[in-house]
Amino acid sequence: MESVDEFLFEDDRNKFCHDRTSAKLAQGNAAWKVLIVDDEEDVHDVTRMTLKRLIFDGRRVEFHSATSAAQAKEILKMIPDIAVMLLDVVMEEEYAGLSLVHYVRRDLKNSMVRIILRTGHPGQAPEESVTIEYDINDYREKTELTTQRLMTAVVTALRSYRDLQTIDENRRDLKQVITSSIQIFRIQSTKSFAAEILRQLTLLACLQPHGSCPQLSGFVAERKNHEEFVILVGTGRYQPLTGQLLQENIPDKLSLDIQAAYQENRCIYQDDRIILYCQSNLGPENIICIEGFGPISEWAQDLLAMLRLNVLVAYDNIYLNQEIEATQRECILTLGEIAESRSPETGNHVKRVGEIARILALRYGLSEYEAELIKIAASMHDLGKLAIQDAILNKPGILTHEEFDIMKNHAELGYEMLKSSKRSLFQTAALIAREHHENYDGSGYPHGLKSEGINIYSRIVALADVFDALGTKRVYKNSWTKDQIIEYLWEQKGKKFDPQLVELFFEHQEEIFAVRENFPDE
Repeated sequence: MESVDEFLFEDDRNKFCHDRTSAKLAQGNAAWKVLIVDDEEDVHDVTRMTLKRLIFDGRRVEFHSATSAAQAKEILKMIPDIAVMLLDVVMEEEYAGLSLVHYVRRDLKNSMVRIILRTGHPGQAPEESVTIEYDINDYREKTELTTQRLMTAVVTALRSYRDLQTIDENRRDLKQVITSSIQIFRIQSTKSFAAEILRQLTLLACLQPHGSCPQLSGFVAERKNHEEFVILVGTGRYQPLTGQLLQENIPDKLSLDIQAAYQENRCIYQDDRIILYCQSNLGPENIICIEGFGPISEWAQDLLAMLRLNVLVAYDNIYLNQEIEATQRECILTLGEIAESRSPETGNHVKRVGEIARILALRYGLSEYEAELIKIAASMHDLGKLAIQDAILNKPGILTHEEFDIMKNHAELGYEMLKSSKRSLFQTAALIAREHHENYDGSGYPHGLKSEGINIYSRIVALADVFDALGTKRVYKNSWTKDQIIEYLWEQKGKKFDPQLVELFFEHQEEIFAVRENFPDE
């Protein structure tokens, strides 16, 4: 089964490569388009006759004619890829030709077409500043334009147009490479990052001078702690091998090339195969292999070397970020456990609430990111208990009204402890700390919020918290049986708990009850 990353990778390759290949083919087969703008029909005939056998860079010339500036404007709007315009200065008006040049450069913003001005009025030559400002290639008097001089002027203009096309294409290609390089640093998932590397290599193959966009096969393999290389993600014939050991699934010749790449810490370009070895400072070793790349130009090798450096830096960023996030999670979980440890019987309550909340969040339809956010934030839902006296927190009997009022303060106290942080995790934790004792029917505390007025994150944690608390022995109660818990949750559906969440709980109760088995109280 194809992964989402693989589907996007193929879709990207097909779209980009189809566009580029079509453009290359169109360029290779199409004639150069030359627009003759003159109010004398004889000039059109002579020009066509002079240039009709012209072949430049393997392409013939295709003529378009206009007898006025107004007619030329319509042609230029309909045919944007005119290569050369042979333009009479004086036509229906004295400066009709120069007005048309202004229209082309300023209104159409066409900086590509090469313009050769021709005139039968030598005294009407444009000023030098106009020639420079409007990028006019040449100015000729009609009387001096012999066959050879006209041919030379047009060939020079065509060469200039071709070079401008090449520069523009290279600019767009470079923009694509830069954009792709930026994308590398936005990804924080190792597997998504590996898929992005393969995508970039495919786009790079499409940017090769030969212009074809081949069907590539390739993989990114990873090795941690000097163990075996494992294929993180693959494309083409390697796609089914994702997650498998590299050594067991590749031919001997490829295995030897890979061994040479990582032993010598270098890139290998052989036949149409590319092997990149990447060892970052923080992350594991990686082998990137692409087959079917085609002839590898010197330009492509330079880009591959740059890509390899970007990959090394990006891998360090990913693993540093993962290390920071793991440390943050551990600190937050520890903080939540400290709050719970004041009640000696709570054990793994914090971990279980987080895991159950994550399950409910996913089943409710929240994203993987939100589910993970709730899971971590849920560990701090009772942080406010740190401010509650032990005599009340661990009282074995029933609390008095005054004591219960003090106990209820822990929700607002937890919120106050967490609210000052601008981090989304702590903002979520603050919200959950304040609202996880609110009831769906409005009978909860501290603010008597009701139904949708309670954030979905808080509604999820409220159900997870009560479910696990009921099955856990506390100083003031024994643990409930499974049947007792189920009966209570059904009874409180639409009262204490969101009815939709209760339905989801029972649809997935086996998965949820399994959490208690996986994280038992010690």
